Amino acid sequence: MAEQPVRVLACGDVEGRLTALFNRVQTIQKKAGQFDVTAEAEWQQYKTGAKKAPIHTYILGAASQETVKSFPSADGCELADNITYLGRRGVFTGVSGLQIAYVSGREALQEPAPAHCYTSKDLSALVAPLTSSSKFRGVDILLTSQWPRGVWHYGNNPEVNTKFCGSSSVATLADKLKPRYHFAALEGAHYERLPYRNHVILQENAQHVSRFIALAIVNNPAKKKYLYAFNIIPMKTMDPSELVKQPQDVTENPYRCPTKDKTDKLKTGFSTTEEEEVCQFFFDLSKKQGGGGGFRGRGRKRHSDGDGRGRDQQPQASGPCWFCLASPQVEKHLVISIGTHCYLALAKGSLTPHHMLILPIGHYQSVVELSSEVVLEMDKYKSALKSFYKSKGERCVLFERNYKSQHLQLQVVPVPLDRCTTEDIKEAFMVQAQEQQMELMEIPQHTDLKQIAPPGTPYFYVELDSGEKLYYRIQKHFPLQFGREVLASEALLNIPTRADWRECKQSREEEEESCKQLRDIFQPFDFAWED
Repeated sequence: MAEQPVRVLACGDVEGRLTALFNRVQTIQKKAGQFDVTAEAEWQQYKTGAKKAPIHTYILGAASQETVKSFPSADGCELADNITYLGRRGVFTGVSGLQIAYVSGREALQEPAPAHCYTSKDLSALVAPLTSSSKFRGVDILLTSQWPRGVWHYGNNPEVNTKFCGSSSVATLADKLKPRYHFAALEGAHYERLPYRNHVILQENAQHVSRFIALAIVNNPAKKKYLYAFNIIPMKTMDPSELVKQPQDVTENPYRCPTKDKTDKLKTGFSTTEEEEVCQFFFDLSKKQGGGGGFRGRGRKRHSDGDGRGRDQQPQASGPCWFCLASPQVEKHLVISIGTHCYLALAKGSLTPHHMLILPIGHYQSVVELSSEVVLEMDKYKSALKSFYKSKGERCVLFERNYKSQHLQLQVVPVPLDRCTTEDIKEAFMVQAQEQQMELMEIPQHTDLKQIAPPGTPYFYVELDSGEKLYYRIQKHFPLQFGREVLASEALLNIPTRADWRECKQSREEEEESCKQLRDIFQPFDFAWED
């Protein structure tokens, strides 16, 4: 059977805002096409048939006593056209073979359990039939209302009060079912944990990784992410060697934790086997303090952070690379700032004196291949540059060309505020793309680039100061200087002779002087600088 990816759209807590949700879904569909599955955490409306969902939607049940009346059967049922309540707990398998396990509501703290709560018997009844098979490797997706307790261990921290967050029973459930994706939404916060292993290194055969993703409330005022679109090939049709590939930012399993958290889990009484849960903890051999060669700024910060990976432990290119910071080919005199995972450099043959590049220290070809910690630091550099340009009366445009390139270069070009508006910049890119028979697509606000451009996809990408993002999937040929040509055009910077960087080269001495000046004026905005 050929491996066919299923397109899935997961959603956070709706809180009755179904009109806003489905309007958003229809907008995404127009841009990106149809989805095969949609999952949601709660629902409170649409059962009357006054409105109809535009796509088939599967929802979890009540998580509070007030919403129990909206769900007539604990076994699940069709509530309206295109809207199906999955039930209190169970497994749903689509025609594609995609397997989705689910548990609605909160963990019961008393007997008899309220209608909006599940019990340890519910979880055991869900797990036992699945894990009893010798062929069981895990489920594709797990949906729960509650977060798993301790999911943040060994990973990045969520913006919630972890002291009172999550269920130990859900943590045990996730550990046993080994979902490739686990979605929850009851905390109302957005959190994407680093992927974690489902095996013990050197002691067990390699298994697939799991990703936990919490989504915010629909249409929340803070505009936190509440939709997550992704492609997934069902586990049963995947090549085993592809399934167990480990990403660079994978961590230890958060549920195989030190004994201080074991007490929480034992209180639940949820168990499908009698064997003792042995907690394994291994030191990562990469957790050395690394020293970064090259640019030596005064008062620099440490060279490694919480994940233990210093500059010396970054992924390296197999051959010569002009942009890996550790490479002898890199022109270190162009470096403006060095962080832990990224660095800032003056663009060679820059469009304007303040035209810079954000680059990963390690070898990554594109934004979609970056590990989570690199993305976080890249975002910090973006914010620092926006503040810097704002102080100069400028707005910035970022673009990336993942085509005929070896190492990610995120170009950051300032445009004076009095030259043009953000809308002018957007229109210039759109018009000039159309003139060259290319269709730039606007990416939905809550969609990440890596959700629509799998690693290896050639693309051109623009990010405006408003947060709007434009994307073009490169088909065959693409003008290498397109981003510069648009910005240098008469409609924007009006410097058409500088469209080609080779026409703007400076001598080594001129570059060194330009960098020294830029370093000095950027220093107050440089988070990597330590006074």
